[in-house]
Amino acid sequence: MNPVNGLALGRIVIGATALVSPDAAAKLFRLDSASNPQLPYMSRMFGSREVALGAITLVAKGKARRKLVALGMAVDGADAFAGYDAMRTGIVPQSVGMFLTAPALGAVVAGAIGLVTER
Repeated sequence: MNPVNGLALGRIVIGATALVSPDAAAKLFRLDSASNPQLPYMSRMFGSREVALGAITLVAKGKARRKLVALGMAVDGADAFAGYDAMRTGIVPQSVGMFLTAPALGAVVAGAIGLVTER
């Protein structure tokens, strides 16, 4: 599968999960929703962003698609930083921080591969 399409579909699935079931998303990301009653709100905000970015990337063509991939890489880079910073500051345990950071970095790499291969 094309890495850009794979990333876009992954965004839609993860985003839809966060929108429909924030508790399931919290479990997926190994976050403690019981200790943070605001987490469902934040999960839904995250989810709507992911669904929108994934869907528009799937339908975009040419330069617009390349720009959306770059935007997705920036978002994933920010997500990687957020995971790392949460781990660094002790908000989440190290194992959870690594679990949050690694896939986001992987998405940045996949986006870069997608940019190169879609020329």
